[in-house]
Amino acid sequence: MDKTLMMINDLKKKKLIKDYAIGGGIAAMFYIEPILTYDLDVFVITSKGGKSGKVIDLTSLYDFLEKKKCSWRGEHIIVKGVPVQFIPVDELEEEAVRSAEVMRYKGVHTKVITPEYLVAIFLRAGRKKDLEKVERLLTQANIEMKKLKKIVHAYALEKKLSSIMRGGNA
Repeated sequence: MDKTLMMINDLKKKKLIKDYAIGGGIAAMFYIEPILTYDLDVFVITSKGGKSGKVIDLTSLYDFLEKKKCSWRGEHIIVKGVPVQFIPVDELEEEAVRSAEVMRYKGVHTKVITPEYLVAIFLRAGRKKDLEKVERLLTQANIEMKKLKKIVHAYALEKKLSSIMRGGNA
């Protein structure tokens, strides 16, 4: 995965994306015990689009990767052997990318969404596997509860978080 991260860093250097952060299950593994996950979710802030209903165009990003011998498998592009899903950000995810932590994986710097934002993103998705990740993050990660409560309040996720914290389903 280190070579995959280097390629993603190149996308930013070449200004094909403004910024990015790793999210999803792989990001969760930076904070909790390993879990099974299939792909690398990369939340991207693009140079154009995304606001006010404009179309988000990732063509230049995908063209660059295809020139680097990356191929498609379903909704994923295989970057150095790793299935990657590039996800253009919405308001919550953009906030998460901008406040992501810079970490190292096998000597490669990468940005990883913080556990507080991961919890909010997983709560909002609401799938069973996401809610299981929320439970694990709440019990295994070093969560700043004040920060988490501020995020869930801003995105109207308090009821879902409260339900999880009481041991119910969100």
